[in-house]
Amino acid sequence: MMKNWLLLLIMGLVGTQTVIAQEVLELYPGKIPGAKTAPASYKEIETIKNGKVFGLSKVFHPTLSLYKADPAKANGTAVIICPGGGYAFLATDHEGEEVARKFAASGVTAFVLKYRLPNDTIMVDKAFGPLQDAEQAIYQVRKNAAAWKINPAKIGIMGFSAGGHVASSLAVHYMDSKIKNTEGLSLRPDFAVLIYPVISFIASPHTGSLKNLIGRDASQAQKEYFSNELHVNAQTPISFLAQANDDHTVPVENSILFNQAMVKNNVPVETHLYQAGGHGFGLHNKTTTDEWFDRLTEWMQANNLLK
Repeated sequence: MMKNWLLLLIMGLVGTQTVIAQEVLELYPGKIPGAKTAPASYKEIETIKNGKVFGLSKVFHPTLSLYKADPAKANGTAVIICPGGGYAFLATDHEGEEVARKFAASGVTAFVLKYRLPNDTIMVDKAFGPLQDAEQAIYQVRKNAAAWKINPAKIGIMGFSAGGHVASSLAVHYMDSKIKNTEGLSLRPDFAVLIYPVISFIASPHTGSLKNLIGRDASQAQKEYFSNELHVNAQTPISFLAQANDDHTVPVENSILFNQAMVKNNVPVETHLYQAGGHGFGLHNKTTTDEWFDRLTEWMQANNLLK
């Protein structure tokens, strides 16, 4: 299974006691469909904060970082996490690794997806690169579910900000396959978790994400394709959303529109809107003692995802 994958073993801590192994895996075993060879001058850039990598820019080498569930609590559920950053940056620390460790400690196997950031230099069609990487991620996790002791019917997608757009795009466009899938595996997530997500490119859009993904001069058809609230139907995965009403970066209407579309199509959805918190708070909204991750855990329990 791992023969063609890059395996880098790093030891890390979950909480204060549980030690897990992190494996950084090549997302594609061979050539990436639709990719251009990156010129030698095109380098991924690390942003360092408090002595560790906070995030990445100019990402062209997609990977999956595996955080194995605490064996004493493992329940077979898995989640693929897409960090945010406006399609110009990946906030891999507080919207990736920190969240993955939280899941792993609770018995959920977590993967942080380092998806390619859209750029004409490295992609034939930059608009579909991140969605393609999300499809490949769920394909790989479902294909290798047995080896990782994962229930293939309990694999979810999660995203923060623009990562929430990646996640919601997969949730509504999973039938529009951009990858090689000879086994015909389902690319549909079993649930979606969207935290202060970019959802719409038409109503209350985050203009930075729109510009970086499809360009300032994008057609109406492109804007509609990536306005994910327009594509919710009865088969859309059950979803959990959280956002702050005073989010001045990604308007809260994004979460509201997706919630309304889910309700209209009779798909279970739970949305938590906080009075304050702004944007980009990761796991910790410092304006409230309420922890949205606790609410998410309760929602997952109610939907039989933690048994």
